[in-house]
Amino acid sequence: MPSPWIDAEFHAEVTLALGYRYRLSLPEGEPAAGGRWPLLVFLHGSGERGDDLDVVARNGPPKLIAEGRRFPAIVASPQAPEHAAWDPHAVQALVDALRRRHPVDDDRVYLTGLSMGGYAVWDTLAAYPDTFAAAVPICGGIGAAIVAAERFAHVPVWIFHGADDPIVPVENAQRIHDALLAAGGAPAMTIYPGVGHDSWVRAYDDPALWAWLFAQRRAAALR
Repeated sequence: MPSPWIDAEFHAEVTLALGYRYRLSLPEGEPAAGGRWPLLVFLHGSGERGDDLDVVARNGPPKLIAEGRRFPAIVASPQAPEHAAWDPHAVQALVDALRRRHPVDDDRVYLTGLSMGGYAVWDTLAAYPDTFAAAVPICGGIGAAIVAAERFAHVPVWIFHGADDPIVPVENAQRIHDALLAAGGAPAMTIYPGVGHDSWVRAYDDPALWAWLFAQRRAAALR
């Protein structure tokens, strides 16, 4: 089977520009004439930082792809450098670079992340609220993004968290959920009883998550 990880030349180009190494998977086949693919960006947790791209495939979409799953979307899985937090501006720059390189549907750009990547989902939505059609933050904290909830309340989000998470308290999920509701949003939230920090396993294994995510489109007013 051919490797799903491709576009090494462009990979090197973007790595030099942004400082992020990344894995990239394209859908099988070609889009219809004049068509474009959705883009899914996955942000890993703190344990996958560094300079070994193999560790990025420990969890989430790149893990599923490595196991043979194919998504109906371009999937970009960048890697944060050792000891570094995610930079929302670099995440946006990666999205922009991939748009220039590949046939990306600007109305179907999605963002997901777990733990440290879950924090970054909120930060990136707060910084670039009109880029993403939907987002799935998993077991992430909220940081300063909670005070900017009204900026991205229009973005459909599905929040996942474990009720017994000892690393990032589940109260983080409830607080941002409530802040988005107060700002006029309609966030979905799933709390797994008896589950600790690794709530991403159940979330990413749930077909309903993917059916919901890929059905979302950027609001017409933002096009």
